Amino acid sequence: MRKISMLTVVILAAAISGVPQLAAAMSGGSPSSMGGYSGGSSQGTPQKPSGKTQKHKKDKTSSAKDFIDGYHAAYTLIYDKDDYQGGITALRALEHDNNADVATLLGYASRKLGRYDDAKYWYDKALAADPKHALTWSYYGMWHAEQGNLLKAKDDLEQVRLICGTECKEYVALKEVIDGTRTY
Repeated sequence: MRKISMLTVVILAAAISGVPQLAAAMSGGSPSSMGGYSGGSSQGTPQKPSGKTQKHKKDKTSSAKDFIDGYHAAYTLIYDKDDYQGGITALRALEHDNNADVATLLGYASRKLGRYDDAKYWYDKALAADPKHALTWSYYGMWHAEQGNLLKAKDDLEQVRLICGTECKEYVALKEVIDGTRTY
């Protein structure tokens, strides 16, 4: 019984301390999932990301659950419904812009809207939070490929390989984009 209680405490502490991806993974969904690799792109007018910083709520148990629920709702908007602007709005409302998963998803949605400067900003922010975030490197490689810079995309592919090898879905997806066999 003590082991179960300690596991619960560890998961809750991880969620509260800025590692919500662990708690999300334990609840059945992974913020770092590659479900977003779908073809096509949308057009949009570039907008500068606002400079809001994250705030801490008093009820940390509630805020961790709110974060996880909000992240999954935004994830669904972006990956399942192709509602990139709605997803961006939902992610920004979480006020966790320094979280690598949040920043990566903001970058992905911005890129899909054609907001390349915003996407670069968010990918850089995600990598500052977690330099070994394979999904960010993969998406950043796709961003570079869209910009016509396949050499830089290949550099990003190498970063993904160093993090998770050549069999992980992040590597495979970026490799296919570079090879021209997958749309991004």
